[in-house]
Amino acid sequence: MKSLWFFDDVNLFKVLCPHKFKAYKKEHDFDAYKKKDYIYFEEDSANKVYLIEKGKVKIGYYNEDGEEVVKAILTRGEIFGETAILGESTREEFAQSIDNTTSICPVGVNTMHDLMRNNQTFSLKIYKVIGFRLKKLERRLQLLLFKDAKTRLIEFLDELCMEFGYDCEKTGDKVIQHPYTQKDIASLIGTSRPTLNILLNELKEENIIEFTRKEIRIHEKSA
Repeated sequence: MKSLWFFDDVNLFKVLCPHKFKAYKKEHDFDAYKKKDYIYFEEDSANKVYLIEKGKVKIGYYNEDGEEVVKAILTRGEIFGETAILGESTREEFAQSIDNTTSICPVGVNTMHDLMRNNQTFSLKIYKVIGFRLKKLERRLQLLLFKDAKTRLIEFLDELCMEFGYDCEKTGDKVIQHPYTQKDIASLIGTSRPTLNILLNELKEENIIEFTRKEIRIHEKSA
Protein backbone atom coordinates (compact mmCIF):
# COMPACT_ATOMS: atom_id res chain seq x y z
CA MET A 1 0.00 0.00 0.00
CA LYS A 2 1.73 3.13 -1.23
CA SER A 3 -0.47 5.53 0.75
CA LEU A 4 -3.53 5.37 2.97
CA TRP A 5 -5.45 7.22 0.25
CA PHE A 6 -4.82 4.42 -2.21
CA PHE A 7 -6.49 1.78 -0.05
CA ASP A 8 -7.53 -1.19 -2.23
CA ASP A 9 -6.07 0.63 -5.26
CA VAL A 10 -8.74 3.32 -5.06
CA ASN A 11 -7.59 6.93 -4.97
CA LEU A 12 -9.85 8.32 -2.24
CA PHE A 13 -8.84 11.89 -3.07
CA LYS A 14 -10.88 11.57 -6.28
CA VAL A 15 -13.83 10.38 -4.22
CA LEU A 16 -13.65 12.70 -1.23
CA CYS A 17 -12.35 16.14 -2.20
CA PRO A 18 -15.31 18.60 -2.26
CA HIS A 19 -14.00 20.01 -5.54
CA LYS A 20 -15.38 16.83 -7.11
CA PHE A 21 -18.93 17.64 -5.97
CA LYS A 22 -20.95 20.49 -7.46
CA ALA A 23 -22.84 20.97 -4.17
CA TYR A 24 -19.62 21.78 -2.30
CA LYS A 25 -17.21 23.13 -4.91
CA LYS A 26 -18.23 26.82 -4.78
CA GLU A 27 -17.79 27.03 -1.00
CA HIS A 28 -14.50 25.15 -0.88
CA ASP A 29 -10.88 26.27 -1.13
CA PHE A 30 -7.47 24.72 -0.58
CA ASP A 31 -5.47 26.18 2.30
CA ALA A 32 -1.75 26.95 1.88
CA TYR A 33 0.79 26.58 4.69
CA LYS A 34 4.48 27.36 5.05
CA LYS A 35 7.05 25.39 7.03
CA LYS A 36 6.29 25.41 10.81
CA ASP A 37 2.75 26.74 10.30
CA TYR A 38 0.18 24.93 12.45
CA ILE A 39 -3.00 23.58 10.91
CA TYR A 40 -4.42 23.03 14.38
CA PHE A 41 -3.26 22.86 18.00
CA GLU A 42 -4.04 20.53 20.89
CA GLU A 43 -7.42 21.44 22.44
CA ASP A 44 -8.66 23.09 19.21
CA SER A 45 -12.19 22.25 18.12
CA ALA A 46 -12.30 19.08 16.01
CA ASN A 47 -14.74 20.06 13.28
CA LYS A 48 -12.80 19.21 10.11
CA VAL A 49 -10.93 16.40 8.40
CA TYR A 50 -7.93 17.29 6.24
CA LEU A 51 -6.49 15.92 3.01
CA ILE A 52 -2.94 16.70 1.91
CA GLU A 53 -2.85 17.85 -1.72
CA LYS A 54 0.92 18.44 -1.54
CA GLY A 55 3.62 18.93 1.08
CA LYS A 56 4.15 17.24 4.44
CA VAL A 57 2.41 17.46 7.81
CA LYS A 58 3.68 16.40 11.23
CA ILE A 59 1.20 15.03 13.78
CA GLY A 60 2.26 15.01 17.43
CA TYR A 61 1.75 16.11 21.00
CA TYR A 62 3.76 17.35 23.98
CA ASN A 63 4.29 15.07 26.97
CA GLU A 64 4.25 16.09 30.63
CA ASP A 65 7.89 17.19 30.41
CA GLY A 66 7.11 19.46 27.48
CA GLU A 67 8.93 17.22 25.02
CA GLU A 68 7.52 16.81 21.53
CA VAL A 69 6.36 13.31 20.60
CA VAL A 70 5.88 12.76 16.86
CA LYS A 71 3.06 10.34 16.06
CA ALA A 72 3.20 10.52 12.28
CA ILE A 73 4.60 12.42 9.32
CA LEU A 74 2.12 12.43 6.46
CA THR A 75 2.62 13.27 2.81
CA ARG A 76 0.67 13.92 -0.38
CA GLY A 77 -2.57 11.97 -0.60
CA GLU A 78 -2.95 11.20 3.11
CA ILE A 79 -5.71 12.13 5.54
CA PHE A 80 -5.47 13.51 9.09
CA GLY A 81 -7.80 14.81 11.78
CA GLU A 82 -9.95 11.79 10.95
CA THR A 83 -10.94 11.06 14.58
CA ALA A 84 -13.37 13.99 14.25
CA ILE A 85 -15.50 11.59 12.20
CA LEU A 86 -15.82 9.36 15.26
CA GLY A 87 -17.08 12.18 17.48
CA GLU A 88 -13.87 13.67 18.88
CA SER A 89 -14.82 17.20 19.99
CA THR A 90 -11.35 18.65 20.69
CA ARG A 91 -7.93 17.79 19.30
CA GLU A 92 -5.61 15.61 21.36
CA GLU A 93 -2.68 16.39 19.07
CA PHE A 94 -1.26 19.15 16.91
CA ALA A 95 -0.82 19.19 13.14
CA GLN A 96 2.04 21.26 11.71
CA SER A 97 3.28 21.84 8.17
CA ILE A 98 6.92 20.85 7.72
CA ASP A 99 7.12 21.89 4.08
CA ASN A 100 7.11 25.39 2.57
CA THR A 101 4.50 24.53 -0.06
CA THR A 102 1.96 22.47 1.85
CA SER A 103 -1.57 22.57 0.41
CA ILE A 104 -4.45 21.19 2.45
CA CYS A 105 -8.01 20.33 1.48
CA PRO A 106 -10.20 20.83 4.59
CA VAL A 107 -13.50 18.94 4.75
CA GLY A 108 -16.11 19.81 7.38
CA VAL A 109 -17.26 16.89 9.54
CA ASN A 110 -20.87 17.44 8.48
CA THR A 111 -19.83 17.31 4.81
CA MET A 112 -17.86 14.14 5.50
CA HIS A 113 -20.84 12.53 7.21
CA ASP A 114 -23.06 13.47 4.25
CA LEU A 115 -20.62 11.87 1.83
CA MET A 116 -20.36 8.74 3.96
CA ARG A 117 -24.13 8.39 4.26
CA ASN A 118 -24.50 8.66 0.50
CA ASN A 119 -21.80 6.14 -0.37
CA GLN A 120 -21.55 2.96 1.69
CA THR A 121 -18.46 1.70 -0.12
CA PHE A 122 -16.65 4.96 0.52
CA SER A 123 -17.79 4.91 4.16
CA LEU A 124 -16.32 1.44 4.69
CA LYS A 125 -13.02 2.51 3.13
CA ILE A 126 -12.79 5.51 5.46
CA TYR A 127 -13.30 3.28 8.49
CA LYS A 128 -10.63 0.90 7.17
CA VAL A 129 -8.25 3.84 6.83
CA ILE A 130 -8.94 4.90 10.43
CA GLY A 131 -8.47 1.35 11.71
CA PHE A 132 -5.20 0.94 9.83
CA ARG A 133 -3.93 4.29 11.16
CA LEU A 134 -4.73 3.33 14.76
CA LYS A 135 -2.96 -0.03 14.44
CA LYS A 136 0.07 1.64 12.89
CA LEU A 137 0.20 4.21 15.70
CA GLU A 138 -0.12 1.53 18.37
CA ARG A 139 2.77 -0.41 16.84
CA ARG A 140 4.95 2.70 16.65
CA LEU A 141 4.29 3.61 20.30
CA GLN A 142 5.17 0.06 21.36
CA LEU A 143 8.48 0.40 19.51
CA LEU A 144 9.23 3.71 21.23
CA LEU A 145 8.50 2.28 24.65
CA PHE A 146 10.13 -1.13 24.49
CA LYS A 147 12.85 -1.25 21.81
CA ASP A 148 16.34 0.26 21.52
CA ALA A 149 17.07 2.83 18.81
CA LYS A 150 18.68 0.38 16.36
CA THR A 151 15.79 -2.06 16.63
CA ARG A 152 13.33 0.81 16.16
CA LEU A 153 15.16 1.83 12.99
CA ILE A 154 15.22 -1.72 11.58
CA GLU A 155 11.51 -2.22 12.23
CA PHE A 156 10.76 1.20 10.76
CA LEU A 157 12.63 0.17 7.60
CA ASP A 158 10.43 -2.93 7.46
CA GLU A 159 7.40 -0.65 7.67
CA LEU A 160 8.76 1.54 4.86
CA CYS A 161 9.24 -1.62 2.76
CA MET A 162 5.54 -2.41 3.09
CA GLU A 163 4.45 1.11 2.14
CA PHE A 164 7.04 2.27 -0.40
CA GLY A 165 9.21 -0.70 -1.31
CA TYR A 166 9.56 -2.87 -4.37
CA ASP A 167 11.82 -5.75 -5.42
CA CYS A 168 14.78 -4.98 -7.67
CA GLU A 169 14.59 -7.46 -10.57
CA LYS A 170 18.36 -7.51 -11.11
CA THR A 171 19.56 -7.97 -7.52
CA GLY A 172 16.55 -9.09 -5.51
CA ASP A 173 17.16 -6.18 -3.12
CA LYS A 174 14.27 -4.32 -1.52
CA VAL A 175 14.29 -0.76 -2.83
CA ILE A 176 12.46 1.90 -0.82
CA GLN A 177 11.74 5.24 -2.47
CA HIS A 178 10.26 7.28 0.37
CA PRO A 179 9.23 10.90 1.05
CA TYR A 180 11.06 11.37 4.38
CA THR A 181 14.13 13.36 5.33
CA GLN A 182 16.58 12.00 7.90
CA LYS A 183 15.11 14.51 10.36
CA ASP A 184 11.65 13.06 9.71
CA ILE A 185 12.84 9.50 10.29
CA ALA A 186 14.70 10.49 13.46
CA SER A 187 11.51 12.09 14.82
CA LEU A 188 9.41 9.05 13.96
CA ILE A 189 11.69 6.58 15.73
CA GLY A 190 12.31 8.87 18.71
CA THR A 191 16.01 9.62 18.33
CA SER A 192 18.27 12.47 17.25
CA ARG A 193 19.39 13.08 13.69
CA PRO A 194 23.11 12.49 14.55
CA THR A 195 22.20 9.17 16.22
CA LEU A 196 20.15 8.15 13.21
CA ASN A 197 23.07 8.92 10.91
CA ILE A 198 25.35 6.74 13.06
CA LEU A 199 22.84 3.87 12.97
CA LEU A 200 22.36 4.11 9.20
CA ASN A 201 26.11 4.02 8.67
CA GLU A 202 26.40 1.02 11.01
CA LEU A 203 23.84 -0.85 8.91
CA LYS A 204 25.71 0.19 5.77
CA GLU A 205 29.04 -1.09 7.18
CA GLU A 206 27.30 -4.37 8.06
CA ASN A 207 26.28 -4.58 4.37
CA ILE A 208 22.61 -4.56 5.32
CA ILE A 209 21.61 -1.36 3.52
CA GLU A 210 22.71 1.33 1.09
CA PHE A 211 21.06 4.71 1.30
CA THR A 212 20.78 8.06 -0.42
CA ARG A 213 18.63 11.09 0.34
CA LYS A 214 15.39 9.57 -1.00
CA GLU A 215 16.18 5.89 -1.45
CA ILE A 216 17.11 3.03 0.85
CA ARG A 217 18.18 -0.31 -0.55
CA ILE A 218 17.97 -3.36 1.73
CA HIS A 219 20.28 -6.05 0.42
CA GLU A 220 18.66 -9.31 -0.59
CA LYS A 221 20.43 -11.50 1.98
CA SER A 222 19.16 -9.23 4.78
CA ALA A 223 15.63 -8.65 3.51
